[in-house]
Amino acid sequence: MIVLWLTTMIPQLTSLSCSHFQHVCNGTTPIQLAVLFSSFGFMSIGAGFVRPCSIIFGADQLENKKNPDNQRRIASYFNWYYVSSGISTMIAVTVIIYIQDCYGWQVGFGIPIILMFLSVLMFQIGSPLYIKVKTKTTENLVIGLFQAAVAAFRKRNNTRLPLTDCDEYYRWPLESEVLTPSMDFRWLNRACMIENPERDLNPDGSASNPWNLSSLERIESLKALLRVLPMWSTGFMMSVDMGVFSFSMLQTKTMDRHMFPHFEIPAASFTMFLLIALTIWIIFYDRILVPLLSKYTGRPRGLSPVTRMRIGLIVSCMSMALSAITERIRRQKAIEEGHEDDPNALVDMSAMWFVPQYALLGMAEAAHTVGQIEFFYSLLPKSMSSFASAMHTVGSAVSSLIGSIMVSSVDWLSSTGGKTSWLSSNINKGHLDYHFWMLTFLSLLNLLYFLVICWFYETGNDEMSRSPHVADEEECDYRLLSES
Repeated sequence: MIVLWLTTMIPQLTSLSCSHFQHVCNGTTPIQLAVLFSSFGFMSIGAGFVRPCSIIFGADQLENKKNPDNQRRIASYFNWYYVSSGISTMIAVTVIIYIQDCYGWQVGFGIPIILMFLSVLMFQIGSPLYIKVKTKTTENLVIGLFQAAVAAFRKRNNTRLPLTDCDEYYRWPLESEVLTPSMDFRWLNRACMIENPERDLNPDGSASNPWNLSSLERIESLKALLRVLPMWSTGFMMSVDMGVFSFSMLQTKTMDRHMFPHFEIPAASFTMFLLIALTIWIIFYDRILVPLLSKYTGRPRGLSPVTRMRIGLIVSCMSMALSAITERIRRQKAIEEGHEDDPNALVDMSAMWFVPQYALLGMAEAAHTVGQIEFFYSLLPKSMSSFASAMHTVGSAVSSLIGSIMVSSVDWLSSTGGKTSWLSSNINKGHLDYHFWMLTFLSLLNLLYFLVICWFYETGNDEMSRSPHVADEEECDYRLLSES
């Protein structure tokens, strides 16, 4: 943020503005672009370090296995974490943007720097009081997973089946609670089998070559990651659906955005309705729905993570279908009023018609995202807790790439033969409604894919995970069916 702020403060880092009398403007210099992009790079690196860890670090402060209400507290924490994220995002897209518009970029970027400084200061002050969970090993987790996969690949031709004798498996650290490998993904079990103790082990009991022999704990961690990958992939389409906001500016700019006679909502601020719906749904679920479900069903945690993900995907399909219907109505009115060749003309239709679809999408995001992260957290070992949040972040990045490719493909395919593209800059001539119907169809296919994945998951399997933080409740135990 400091580098980005400096681009507004140092004249040499700021591109010159063009006057109304200039036909050719001076572009940005390579140095200006380098400084600007470096600020984006630093922010991405910082977000990559903080976001996956902050939510799990907070869960570590609350987790207490001796507390009978432990799982309920963790589930409630995930809900309220996203409530706070929604509120902070609403402040960013309203208050901060208003300050930037009124007082300029210098003040607008300066305030986030002050807030970041205060957050770092508060974190450092509270650091001595935090619970810091230490891993049992100093090995790099990602490298360890790669080593486990390589060791299994190298031993792929070993047809010897795993034995029941615990001494045949390599464990590190030695005090591990994991005694035998699980029976799913059995081809990975070869990686932790000790074939020749004198060759495979050092005098202290560690592996002489971790690329040939992996610990049983690493194998189980790799299996846990493989188990959640299918469910992780079902969330891609949800983030792709969120991309409809890239078209909302074009749509709402052509409509009446007055909420009251003297109050007009900016076109870029319609994302507020998604954030408001997201926040309201999470608060309603945690404070009202969960106690009711706990009272009448005996389940203290309310709906299971898989059920919430299913609800999110269904509501997302509804939102896409409603988006297609409202866009068709908007386009038809624009043509009837003679605005087919004027994409900037104001259509006699209130932009408030778009609020329900944004609200539905906010509810879908709230139900699916929180459920997915809680699902990952319950299934992955304690040493991989940060993966639960990181997988969601990486999934969003992958979804953005998929969405960009999809938009480019639709634009190219729909404009072949000299036809007007569905995604034309003149939305009155294009067919955004067709694009939304396509997203609806793909969302339905993704929902079916999700149901198939759920069919391959079973409930209440005792061997699901060795993690100490896995829920003991039946409705929260999920794993892939054991291979035959």
